[in-house]
Amino acid sequence: MRYFKKLIGEKCYLSPIRIEDAEQYCEWINDMGVAKFMVFSTQQIGITKEKAILEDMIKRGAQIFAIIDKEKDELIGNCSLFDIDHLHRKAELGIFIGDKNYWGKGYGTEATKLILDYGFNILNLNNIMLTVYIYNKRAIHSYEKCGFKVIGSRRKVKIIGGKKYDEIYMDILASEFDSIYIKKIMKEE
Repeated sequence: MRYFKKLIGEKCYLSPIRIEDAEQYCEWINDMGVAKFMVFSTQQIGITKEKAILEDMIKRGAQIFAIIDKEKDELIGNCSLFDIDHLHRKAELGIFIGDKNYWGKGYGTEATKLILDYGFNILNLNNIMLTVYIYNKRAIHSYEKCGFKVIGSRRKVKIIGGKKYDEIYMDILASEFDSIYIKKIMKEE
């Protein structure tokens, strides 16, 4: 498998998504330990459906990247900017680290910063938002490290295991973000 280094960090890099990786994504999103943090936990997603989801996102203009361990050239998750509105310069962000061996080690934070850099400094967006379930403390902490701020919540929208949980809305503005890659490569000119 070959990945391409579109945006490069210290630990990982972002590569254009490969539809051929749908089987690996399928394995991760059908693992309830991973899926409980995503909207997919209530769905059965096979390889055919996962490929269709990825292809549909691409057709609708989403910017989807594979997250690759820089040292091992190994797929560990993906991230995307979707519902991109170029007129109002806004988008939504989605990310997941599917390989649990990489949880809690900063890969998600770095990948988030890389895709924010792309969104703000290549796509010229001004506002990027995301949603996260209140029980996903690790992700919330990561998003705050990247500069996201809580802008609201929707109460008790996720019912799982007999409990109800809030969905948190967070966003970040271009003026609140410091480039970690794009400005560095532009200084090389």
